[in-house]
Formats: sequence, C-alpha cells, structure tokens
Amino acid sequence: MVEKDYGHKPVLLEESLRVLDIRPGGTYVDGTLGRAGHSLEILRRLEGGRLIGIDQDQSAIDAARERLAGFLDRVTLVHGNFRDLGDILRDLGVRGVDGMLFDLGVSSPQLDEPERGFSYMHDAPLDMRMDSTAGLDAAEVVNAWSYEELRRILYEYGEERFAPQIARAIVRRREERAIETTGELVEVIRSAMPAAALREKQHPAKRTFQAVRIAVNGELEALPPMLEAAAEALSPSGRLAVITFHSLEDRIVKQTMRTLATGCTCPPEFPVCVCGKKPKLRLLSRKPVTAGPEELQDNPRSRSAKLRWAERTGY
Repeated sequence: MVEKDYGHKPVLLEESLRVLDIRPGGTYVDGTLGRAGHSLEILRRLEGGRLIGIDQDQSAIDAARERLAGFLDRVTLVHGNFRDLGDILRDLGVRGVDGMLFDLGVSSPQLDEPERGFSYMHDAPLDMRMDSTAGLDAAEVVNAWSYEELRRILYEYGEERFAPQIARAIVRRREERAIETTGELVEVIRSAMPAAALREKQHPAKRTFQAVRIAVNGELEALPPMLEAAAEALSPSGRLAVITFHSLEDRIVKQTMRTLATGCTCPPEFPVCVCGKKPKLRLLSRKPVTAGPEELQDNPRSRSAKLRWAERTGY
C-alpha cells in the first residue's frame, strides 16, 4: 500500500527519533503537529504508549487525524498554541512526559497553499495566520501598524538591512490605497530596494515576509514559556527536542535551554546559594544537529534546520 502524499517531509526525522530515545510505553508530545510526519514515526515505535499532538492550525489537526487513523486509540489531538503547553497538559491530566518535539516555523503545506498568504511566490490575500481563528492578520500589520513598528519588526524579526526604506514605502503606498495582497506587498518591497539588492540570489521579499509572519503569529514570544513548561512537564530523563529554522528562533532556544540547565542564579561572589533554583535540564550537546547531504538533496527546506536537545534532570 502506497502512503498518501501529505505534502510535507518531516525535517531531521531520524535524528529527532534518535535523540528522543522512544520508550515503547511512554508518553510523548508533538507540539507542532503539522502533517504528522514526526508523530507517525513516534507512534510506530510505541507499544501501549500515548502521543499528544498540538497545533494551532485546524487544517493540520484535520489532516493528522486522517494520517494517524490507524493509531487514534493512543493519540490525543489538541487545537491550541504551544505557548499554552502547561495548561494543555494540566487539562489532559498529564503529569509526566517522556519526550517532546517542537518543529518550529511555518510548515510546508502552509507555504504551498497560496490562499494562506505565507508565500511571496503567489498572489493571495494578506493573511499569514497559522491559526485562522486568530484576530490579527498580515493585512492589519501592513496597513495599520506605525512606521516605527514596521521598521522594528523588519529589522528585528526579518534582519532586513533595508528596513527603514521598506517601512517608508509601505506607509506611502497605503496612504494611497490599502495593500491587500501578497503580490502588492512584494511590489512595494521591490520598489524600496536598490538595484544591487534586487540582483541578489535571495528573493527580495523573503526577510519582510518572515518578519510579518512572526509578528502575526507571535512566534518568538511563545518560545520561552513553551520551553519552560516543557522542562517542567518532563519526567526525569525525559527528552526535549527542538528544531529551528532561522537564527532568531535558534538563539532563543539556545539561551532558554542554557538558562534552564544553569539552576542557581546567585551572584558568583555569594558563598552559598540563596535562590534555591535547581537545573531542570541537562544539555546533551553543545552544537546542534543539521541535515546531512542526502536529506539536503531530497528536501531543500532542511538546509537551515537545526536540532537542539536536552534531558530533564532528576530534581
């Protein structure tokens, strides 16, 4: 039987399974369910265990329910944001988790569905919401946010060196008429950039679209509370694995994991610890895992992927 193509190749799949070190009877969380590529392989390794799949995109939940049809007796699917991980697990009565996986960023199906407005390669309404029930969309960010806020997110979230010029061009264009589609936004971005920048290999709109998407979905702000809740919910020796796709995500994951692995925050001159904080995580590798040559050839979107992982301490 040939498995249906779900339009998504799970990134760093074998590496993720290896670092999670699946226990057949364990409880696992896939906090970014997507099209359930990682979840399916976790379930194939469980014998009586349980998987909790979380995603803020209802279409991902629906697709995962179909793809995981043969395992639904041991799967709980939750439509929610991983920033609420602690509340989600409490509501489910889950106290100890043996492993958690978070594959961050926009999924391949979201990019490949033009009507979602994530891609600068298709003309579509400005949306970019991972959760289609959320109130804030890309059209509001582009047409209602101030020049200062636009410049800030383009610089901070997109690392766009032409942030001031692009923000000014957006404000000028929307004073004439609203920017309603991704194609119109790409046109504005191009008009603001010098000719030399337009000749670069990277698409001129890539960084701006990344910045707007991150702002719409609050992606970076969600990471620290998610990681803290994950560390709290793991059983001793439980594993936490996180895949990032750009430097902003990776920096936050790296720093938050390091903080959770440090414990005591007392000044070095204190003779004894008075804060009482204990390390919750043990970092298992200083360097992240990246895709090998075979995966890079088979799935170009894996090029920027980095996998970091840690283990819950016994405290």
